[in-house]
Amino acid sequence: MAEAGLNVPRVIARDLDRGFLLLTDLGTTTYLQSLQQDRSLLDDLMPQAIRALVKWQTTSRENVLPPYSEALLRRELDLFPEWYLQRHCGLSLTDSCLDGMETTFSTLTATILSQARVYVHRDFMPRNLMRSNPEPGVLDFQDAVLGPISYDIASLMRDAFISWQENEVIDMTVRYWEEARRASLPVPGDFSEFYRDVEWMGMQRHLKVLGIFARLKHRDGKTGYVEDTPRFLGYLRATASRYGALSGLLPLLDRIEERTVTGGLTF
Repeated sequence: MAEAGLNVPRVIARDLDRGFLLLTDLGTTTYLQSLQQDRSLLDDLMPQAIRALVKWQTTSRENVLPPYSEALLRRELDLFPEWYLQRHCGLSLTDSCLDGMETTFSTLTATILSQARVYVHRDFMPRNLMRSNPEPGVLDFQDAVLGPISYDIASLMRDAFISWQENEVIDMTVRYWEEARRASLPVPGDFSEFYRDVEWMGMQRHLKVLGIFARLKHRDGKTGYVEDTPRFLGYLRATASRYGALSGLLPLLDRIEERTVTGGLTF
């Protein structure tokens, strides 16, 4: 990232045996904090994030980062039934719900694996972007992989901790797509096709994060994250309703909603 011109922490000194690192300072304010205080900053901050993302993606090369493989995609998806459905919601699924979920998982995985591959941060969202000079400072990149080109813009505009109107999401995704085309990145030439890729990639991410947030609560005792899960359920329902190939997930979402209303489940 540093070689690509992104503002990432530089290690000045280290003493790993004692657990010390001295890093350059990227400031104390995240994009998320700024946007929560003043949502009008969207038009200033997101284009800066998009330019940084495109700049990094243009340096993508094979055999530098581990691949975002089918096995990794499926491991992430499997967090949803194990931790969110069974552990958090206490749901026993019917065969039809299981079949619909599996069909959706297979459809998502096949489509995602067909996308062009670039460097993927995997958590490129306002919480990990810093108000710094130059902007943005970029953190939390330890899970970076070589994977689908739609992933990081989906992370940025379908965030875990803040919601945007659909017209705002489309506007910023168009800006990314235009920047990517100018930089000769391998995005589809038809924006509607690319936007579908972003939405489907977002669904995979949302299913994964629902599982992770439930695991953080039930395994790690970190209870705050599940408060944001209704946002993800809304993303999932909107996408599953828009695309017939993903509609098999809708009966399961109905079961979750019924459980949260009648079963006394507290997020």
